[in-house]
Amino acid sequence: MDESTTTFPVAALVERIRAHTARIGVIGLGYVGLPLVCAFNDKGFPVLGFDVDPEKVTALNGGRSYIRQIPDAKVAAMRATGRFEASADFSRLGEADAILICVPTPLTRQREPDMTFVEATAAEIGRHLRRGQLVVLESTTYPGTTREVVRPLLEAGGLKSGADFLLAYSPEREDPGNIDYETSTIPKVVGGDGTGALDAALALYGEAVVKVVPVSSPDAAEAVKITENIFRAVNIALVNELKVVFERMGIDVWEVIEAAKTKPFGYMPFYPGPGLGGHCIPIDPFYLTWKAREYDVATRFIELAGEVNTAMPAYVVGRLAEALNDRFAMALKGARILLIGVAYKKNVEDCRESPAFKLTELLEKQGAKVEYFDPFVPVIPRLREHPTLIGRRSVAWGKAAIAAHDAALICTDHDGIDYAALVEWSKLVIDARNATKAVPRGRDKIVKA
Repeated sequence: MDESTTTFPVAALVERIRAHTARIGVIGLGYVGLPLVCAFNDKGFPVLGFDVDPEKVTALNGGRSYIRQIPDAKVAAMRATGRFEASADFSRLGEADAILICVPTPLTRQREPDMTFVEATAAEIGRHLRRGQLVVLESTTYPGTTREVVRPLLEAGGLKSGADFLLAYSPEREDPGNIDYETSTIPKVVGGDGTGALDAALALYGEAVVKVVPVSSPDAAEAVKITENIFRAVNIALVNELKVVFERMGIDVWEVIEAAKTKPFGYMPFYPGPGLGGHCIPIDPFYLTWKAREYDVATRFIELAGEVNTAMPAYVVGRLAEALNDRFAMALKGARILLIGVAYKKNVEDCRESPAFKLTELLEKQGAKVEYFDPFVPVIPRLREHPTLIGRRSVAWGKAAIAAHDAALICTDHDGIDYAALVEWSKLVIDARNATKAVPRGRDKIVKA
């Protein structure tokens, strides 16, 4: 874009932003979009939320939340201000001065980026785009998406980025279940398609979050988020591999990590598990490996980490099978297994990409009968994959229900679960999260995996 031809009224938009009279539109009212709505509403901005799910729209307009970390009272309070409304009518996009895109970016079955939601959203915005708007993509994606995918769709109606509207990228950094950080207290990285877009996006987020961090381009901002999640994926793969090696040596990897993290420099603790879950770490690294092929670059380190992490559910099932055979001369076929936790991480209800579902399928493929207990997930919701698991219900917590199973497999280490009781009531406990570390009795029943 030639900055000399920029005619966009950046100063006027920035003035409305700083006066908190600019209306914010947020597309996608899930675990990223709804907290963003709250952050801007808390600062006095009028916010219009968009979602294709009419049940979410109805719930929010009725003052009800569907995300545990955001209570009903919070949504009701936002509605009471008169500054928040949810809508499924995308023809109203023209009412917003800034449009923030918070839609999913999953992988296809071939582990390639699925840009369906981003493309459909950008095309919808393009149909209603008006001069003077700022559009920001927040969905995690590969470097180049904002310029190569979103911008052409927005410009399809004749308006041009920089001259008629502004375009930027600012990656979401939500961490569901983390009580120490929320949207407004997490620094926001921003890259603009031109200086005008950068200035406007910095002004916008600067009014709602503790700190804004400008970078040179949308591509750089996209690379920041990918880098953050690849860092985590690779280090988790490393400790998962160490877990397997140390188990063969008779060494407890959890003990090693606890001791290693006492070093005040040069070490950062990461923890093994039964596999990766959530909407970021299992997915985002593959966005870069896919894009790297365009440049004839092999991302062997990232792909190896993916292989290690993907193998963890099978490793855990193998440890369970060995333990059943060693303790009870029992095969997995016909064994009753109780999965503890199906959310992808502790203290949240989010099940996206949870390793619990892969564990369930592997166990049932070998003839085991699998049930689950999760206080955060009473019913397994709609999933992109694993259709046979949708609608299954959590068993009730209690001695009789737990004792009726041949083994309990801890997949998600929610706080608030009585792990001492779990060990007492179970015949065998396979602990993939070190959740039973403080349980004093019955340790002979516990097998770490």
